[in-house]
Amino acid sequence: MGTKDKMPEGKPYVYDYSWDQWQEWVKENGESGFRAGQIFDWLYVKRISNFDEMTNLPKTLRDKLREQFDFVTLHEVAHYRSKDGTVKFLFELADKNAIETVVMKHNYGNSICVTTQVGCRIGCTFCASTLGGLKRNLTPGEIIAQVVKAQQLLDETGERVSSIVIMGIGEPFENYDAVMTFLRVMIHPKGLNIGQRHITVSTSGIVPNIYKFAEEETQINLAISIHAPNDALRSKLMPVNRRFPFADLIEACKFYVGKTGRRITFEYALMGGVNDQPEHAEELAQVLQSFPMAHVNLIPVNFVSERNFVRTPRNDIFTFQRILEKNKINATIRREQGSDIAAACGQLRAKHMESGAR
Repeated sequence: MGTKDKMPEGKPYVYDYSWDQWQEWVKENGESGFRAGQIFDWLYVKRISNFDEMTNLPKTLRDKLREQFDFVTLHEVAHYRSKDGTVKFLFELADKNAIETVVMKHNYGNSICVTTQVGCRIGCTFCASTLGGLKRNLTPGEIIAQVVKAQQLLDETGERVSSIVIMGIGEPFENYDAVMTFLRVMIHPKGLNIGQRHITVSTSGIVPNIYKFAEEETQINLAISIHAPNDALRSKLMPVNRRFPFADLIEACKFYVGKTGRRITFEYALMGGVNDQPEHAEELAQVLQSFPMAHVNLIPVNFVSERNFVRTPRNDIFTFQRILEKNKINATIRREQGSDIAAACGQLRAKHMESGAR
C-alpha cells in the first residue's frame, strides 16, 4: 500500500464496520449477538453522536466501544445553499484534509453526492477534483459519515436521503473495499436502508474493478465516465485511458451487462469544440450500438478557472442528443444544480486549497 493510500492512524471509526463486522466484534468481546443490532440502531436509525447516548447498552460495553473506536470528525468549514435547494458542504477531517458533500433536492426526493478520496489522481483534464492530486483514501466510516450528516440535516424537516450518487471527489474504484463496505451499510435493512436501485457508483474506467463489481450480485447502478468516443481523444482528456485503453473498457462494460443484465449509464461531459461535434455523436452511437440498454447522460462541462474548456452551445447539445437518439441510443441532458454555489466536484475544495488549507 503506497503512502497516499494509507488511512488515518489511530482507532477505527465506529462507522467503519459493516453489519457482519459488528456481529463478529460483539462475539469476540463476549457480548450477545443482538448487541450488534442495537449498535446499528443507535448509529443509523437514532443517529447519535457519542457513546453515552447508547443508553440500552451496559456501561461496560459502552466503555469498550469508547476505548476501541472513535466517531468520525467532520468539521463543517463551509455550507452553501443554492437557490435551487442544493446544499454543498465543505468538511474538514481529523487530519485537516478537506472533502465536499452535496445534497440535491429533486421532485422524487433528496439525493446525496459523496466523496471517496481526498483529492484524485485520475487527472481528467476538465475536472477540478484532480487539482493537487491524491492525498489519501477515505475510510468506510468517513464516507458513511457524509450520508449521516446529510440525513441529520434532513431530519430537521422530516425528510430523508432517498438516493446516493458516488460521484464526488475521487475515483471510487481506486478505494474499492471501503466503497463496498459503505454500500453494504447503506443498503442494510438495519442501516440506512436505501434501495439498491437508488444508488449509483461512477467510475472513470478502472477495468479490473468493473469485472469485480459485476460479480458482487447487487442491484446498485453503474455509471462509466466515458467523455470521448475513441481511444485517442479519450487519452487526451482522461489519462486513465492510457492505463486501461478504450477497447478494454468497452469489453469490461459488455461483461458487466452480460453478467448482471443491468443497464450502464455512460457519462459524457460536453466540451466546446473538443468532443461535442456531430461526428463525435455518430462515432459514440456506433460504439454503444452493442449495448441494448445503453443510456448516455450528457453533461454540459462546468467552467473551472484552472482549465481552458468552454461550454458547448445549447443548440449543439440538443443536436448531439438528437444524433444519439436517431441511432437508437437513449440520451438525456443532466439538469444543472447548484451552479451558483460551485457545486461541481472539487470546485469548493480547490478554492479552500488556494487559502493554504489541505
